[in-house]
Amino acid sequence: MADEPDAGPVLMPTGIEGLDDVLAGGFPPDRLYLIEGDPGTGKTTLALQYLLEGARRGEAGLYITLSETSEELREVAKSHGWSLDALALHELSTPEELAMAEETIFHPSEVELGETVRAITEHVSRVKPARVVFDSLSEMRLLAQNPLRFRRQILALKQFFIGRQATVLLLDDLVQVNGDAQLRSLAHGVLKLEQLFPEYGKERRRLRIVKMRGREYRGGYHDFVIRKGGLAIFPRLISAEYEQQFTPGVLASGVPELDALVGGGLDRGTSTLVMGPAGAGKSVLSTQYAAAAARRGEAVAFFTFEEGLGTMFARAESLGMGLQEHVQSGRVTVQKVDPAELSPGEFAYRVHQAVEQRQARVVVIDSLNGYLNAMPEEQLLTPQLHELLAYLGHRGVATLLVMGQHGFLGSGMQSPVDVSYLADTVILIRYFEAMGRVRRAISLIKRRGGAYEETIREYRIEPDGIRIGPPLEEFQGVLTGVPLYQGAAGTLLAGPKGEKET
Repeated sequence: MADEPDAGPVLMPTGIEGLDDVLAGGFPPDRLYLIEGDPGTGKTTLALQYLLEGARRGEAGLYITLSETSEELREVAKSHGWSLDALALHELSTPEELAMAEETIFHPSEVELGETVRAITEHVSRVKPARVVFDSLSEMRLLAQNPLRFRRQILALKQFFIGRQATVLLLDDLVQVNGDAQLRSLAHGVLKLEQLFPEYGKERRRLRIVKMRGREYRGGYHDFVIRKGGLAIFPRLISAEYEQQFTPGVLASGVPELDALVGGGLDRGTSTLVMGPAGAGKSVLSTQYAAAAARRGEAVAFFTFEEGLGTMFARAESLGMGLQEHVQSGRVTVQKVDPAELSPGEFAYRVHQAVEQRQARVVVIDSLNGYLNAMPEEQLLTPQLHELLAYLGHRGVATLLVMGQHGFLGSGMQSPVDVSYLADTVILIRYFEAMGRVRRAISLIKRRGGAYEETIREYRIEPDGIRIGPPLEEFQGVLTGVPLYQGAAGTLLAGPKGEKET
């Protein structure tokens, strides 16, 4: 009988779903790990979740603190709705211990460091914990006075913990400008927590696995937030992990003329960019596709950045799309996204959840302008959006992206960022002037892998919905905004009351 493959060590989950995903299951046991981060990045919260997960699994946990009192730790836990009764807390920085050190003939730092190490070993020997948190190394570094002495003490503690089959998290406040390279070399793995402060909006937090010996992990930065209940970590989306076969098909709008314009419908597993100036009807067009899909019983996820939900529902109802009815039935979910509060990583996670948990087959992002505003750095928009669209394509989702352009007519039209090459299909909506009115024109600029009409048609939003007119063959220069008229007005759509254009 052939030997079974080695399944590897049994990992220790952290109790944080997203972090376990990043770590490919959790921490390898009986090792020492370094958690780096400035004050306020969430190290203590992460450590408490790690210990509480161990307690839930019947593993003894010990929190050793030099930087915070036991009362402060309990207050942190209380804010998250946790109880620390199942954990052993040991506070080393008590007034009695410091007073004892000052009464000796030796240098206070020598006595304090020795007493600290002795107290740590005594508590570990008594509690026999499977999980240990040491908070923090900054105080140990100050007690040691010099890097050599500090490194020796940490190395001795490492050997002590490993000999007792304990998995240890060492918290470090990054008092070193560029981190402590020697300390990192002693640790089996290193996690770094960061806090960013954009010019506008709330702070952003992210983490990165700097090092993990002998283990595959999800590299790069991963956004996270601290909420009631602990850390919520949003692993970086990697589209290649979700490749699968899906049944090809098209997404019909329910407007025959529009479907004819785009070649029968939008392909499943592709992305469509709807571009145009403010008020041209981009959101109406995307809502039309969403409502039509919902009427067929498909799940739709709608993410809106700029428009309020009340305005969105009112507009859809006025056009007879019945969006609110679909929301109440659960076929459509609408999430209002505040770009000043939501990080790009959390947004991608929400889209992922809509597809994986709700089986959404249509995703609408309205708009990319709001998505751009959510980015801390503009140059990161393209790779993150590319990964998101690739993931949705692998899942067979039809994605509609709305982008508002600056300006209204002619050559002054500009896009805030060029992402047209990422989309499989590009629909362009334009204003143009004809017969004493400002009108709208719609055309398909690009479609990968399929035939489509190369015409420009009039696009009108009326009380009963969208109307698409015949090709504007008797006009030249429609997309410039001020076309040349070369025929009869009969090619234009009738007015809103049914009168003939003159």
